[in-house]
Amino acid sequence: MKISELAHQAGVTTKAVRYYESLGLITPERLANGYRNYDEDDVRLVREIRTLHRLGIPVERTRPFLECLAAGRPHADDCPASLASYREAIDELTERIEALTARRTTLITNLNAAAHRGSSVRPTEQAATGGESYLTLPAGLPAPENDGAANHLPGTKAPQVSLPDTAGKAIRLDALGPRRTVIYIYPLTGRPGTDLPDGWNAIPGARGCTPETCGFRDHFQDLLQAGAGRVYGLSSQDTDYQNEVVERLGLPFGMLSDPSLSLADTLGLPTFEADGMRLFKRLTLVVRDGVIEHAFYPIFPPNEHAQQVLTWLRQNPP
Repeated sequence: MKISELAHQAGVTTKAVRYYESLGLITPERLANGYRNYDEDDVRLVREIRTLHRLGIPVERTRPFLECLAAGRPHADDCPASLASYREAIDELTERIEALTARRTTLITNLNAAAHRGSSVRPTEQAATGGESYLTLPAGLPAPENDGAANHLPGTKAPQVSLPDTAGKAIRLDALGPRRTVIYIYPLTGRPGTDLPDGWNAIPGARGCTPETCGFRDHFQDLLQAGAGRVYGLSSQDTDYQNEVVERLGLPFGMLSDPSLSLADTLGLPTFEADGMRLFKRLTLVVRDGVIEHAFYPIFPPNEHAQQVLTWLRQNPP
């Protein structure tokens, strides 16, 4: 067969085939007219090179596997030299992973330090009113019921919705990348000394936005280490309001604003009415590569939700 036919069957380019030949990894038959003639054995070798290369083994170091096939073994890794090559590649990858993990940990530490540096307002153990801890929820809050309003979300494509974040950027939800992005969506955060809507504590699932946010703040580094690429909070409050929340609570992640609830309308997210305001019901989306991978709904109690997300990330590695 011709080089183009070999490349097509093996799933590589003709340039790659020529490179393999230059390394002596494949040696096609030469016809009387000088043209190369490839056979099924060459296809098998090229496929093996491609597979090993995708696993991180450099093309130049696939020779032991090809020699194992040439010796008549049914599998390219049936020989001791192949196993040694595996171990060598694993050791190199382990070193790279450890180096990258160390760099990532340093970056996370720097991010947390930068997020709190120069903050004029620090989170306090006591709320401004009532003497209650800002992480404490009143007893007897009604738990929301699962009304199935989020059942359609897993597997749904993220919409082409762009929302402003507190860093001054426009975030496209369908362009968040291949890493997992955790977006926890909530009704509204109250401010110390500011009244919440009438009957707020009686609305199932309404109370607890600040404790929930503090939970994501406190577990932020754990979430990144568990595989989350980014974390966002999202509500219908405007960017100025969200910036105050970031400052007051010392958040190491950004907050998104959706005053028109465009995300709710586009995705069919559950909402409710309070004091004449239409607000998001509390739920959390895990978005990966433009698709909603998982949805948490309903959420209760909200102060424990960040830990629930962390547990899910650890139990469901990508």
